[in-house]
Amino acid sequence: MAKKISKRKEALLKKVDTTKVYSVEEAMATLKDLKSAKFDETVEIALNLNVDPRHADQMIRGSVVLPNGTGKNVRVAVFAKDAKVDEAKAAGADLVGSDELIEQIQAGNIDFDIVISTPDMMGVLGRVARILGPKGLMPNPKTGTVTMDVAKAVENAKGGQVNFRVDKKGNIHAGIGKISFDIEKIEENFKTFVETINKAKPASAKGRYIKNAAISLTMSPSLTLDGSELMDMK
Repeated sequence: MAKKISKRKEALLKKVDTTKVYSVEEAMATLKDLKSAKFDETVEIALNLNVDPRHADQMIRGSVVLPNGTGKNVRVAVFAKDAKVDEAKAAGADLVGSDELIEQIQAGNIDFDIVISTPDMMGVLGRVARILGPKGLMPNPKTGTVTMDVAKAVENAKGGQVNFRVDKKGNIHAGIGKISFDIEKIEENFKTFVETINKAKPASAKGRYIKNAAISLTMSPSLTLDGSELMDMK
């Protein structure tokens, strides 16, 4: 027996042409009409790239600071010692420490969204790598979260940094803002994110780089985008 869809979802589906490939301009013009939840929905982008992450040179991973932020209140934990502790606190880090933070994590208290570490603290963090790794929280130099410049890293995290990593099927998903943002700001964030992905294209990747693309809200159907238009964003 077919599952009955809700009236809310049925109304949203009427606003989306599932057979259409939307230009970025058309998609942006449609997004506000797709708002249906009582909370401030996230604008989400999904890309399918023509890469094989099994090859190290085709693992797309990095970060980008969105010009208009993500709209999310990001809690940042920093592993540091000595003068770097004061730097992290002054920059606005929510949690700063070493062994005491390790103990909190081991006890299951993970009250943060991003972890930043100075290089000399990565050995300490190794004790909780099996906990942080699967949650995507383990610091990595490629995302700028292993650094001596903890102040800048905290500012980036608080100011709209988005970390991305291609999965084994070549997919990347990211939140690029909130539907309460002006459309111009959403579009600017969107273009900044896509430009960053394009710049990360490996030299060994052949053929069409962005195979498929879509944009949606947390609770909405997705709009299929023209991947060739996105590839021109550089």
